[in-house]
Amino acid sequence: MGPTARPAERRGAMRRREARAGLLFTAPWILSLVIFTAYPVLASMYFSFTEYNVIQPPEWVGLENYETMINDPAVWVAVRNSAYYSLISVPVGLVASLGLALLLNLGAKGIGIYRTIFYLPTLAPPVVGVIVFMLMFSPANGLVNEVLRGLGLPTPGWLSDPAWSKPTLIIMGLWGLGASALIFLAGLKDIPQSLIEAAHLDGAGMLARFRHVTLPLLSPVILFNLVMGVIGSFQVFTSAFIAGGTEGGPLDSTLMFVVLIYRSAFRYFDMGYASALSVVLFLALAALTALIFVASRRWIFYAGVDR
Repeated sequence: MGPTARPAERRGAMRRREARAGLLFTAPWILSLVIFTAYPVLASMYFSFTEYNVIQPPEWVGLENYETMINDPAVWVAVRNSAYYSLISVPVGLVASLGLALLLNLGAKGIGIYRTIFYLPTLAPPVVGVIVFMLMFSPANGLVNEVLRGLGLPTPGWLSDPAWSKPTLIIMGLWGLGASALIFLAGLKDIPQSLIEAAHLDGAGMLARFRHVTLPLLSPVILFNLVMGVIGSFQVFTSAFIAGGTEGGPLDSTLMFVVLIYRSAFRYFDMGYASALSVVLFLALAALTALIFVASRRWIFYAGVDR
């Protein structure tokens, strides 16, 4: 029994050493996850049931913050603005980034340079991009209105007009679609050309090949960009904050949900209420993401997977 037990003991000791080595290598990531993600999330959940102004210790108030939220008009304004932004910006961003990826997938000369150029805006600081766009969309002497005047077209007020402020923010958001376009491009590169050529030999036109071959095989990438787009659209902050401030001007038209959280936390120092808003946003995004995944079963297609 002794000789048989020694190899088993050696294998057990080797597994324990490998486990310790694995934990040591992953320890920095685990610590950062606990300190910078898990702890803030749990702390926000706790503070959402308290009255906390940073200076004084938190005082337990139960569901009072959530009850206040229901009767707060600013919350419903922020919900409408964020929903409007998401419902328009996400489909427009998906279509625009997919169209850009199709163009970048062409085998034209120097196409690598164009891919780099379209990705570069994502590397620019968001604040700089928003300021440049605000100068371009200035109602008085902005480049966009100057071009419209030259063409004899109406010149909107853009960010100074409540009817145009959210569309202007959506246009600003398209500035960074290079990242999602590259993800689409990677998905296009992964599609076997043999399937497209077979469809072409069967008489399928360009649109038919795109609809019946490219889109189904690209559906997992579409799902990924859809989920990331929805999450990002409800978390839009920089452009709305710089353009409209904490008041969401003009006339609350740029008051997004995350701007409301920021205003509650860092202008009024009502950390308990801000935490409650954050928890509601987290739960809403989790539910919306789960709904998207459930609905995707009807149109998602994984090559080589029997569904």
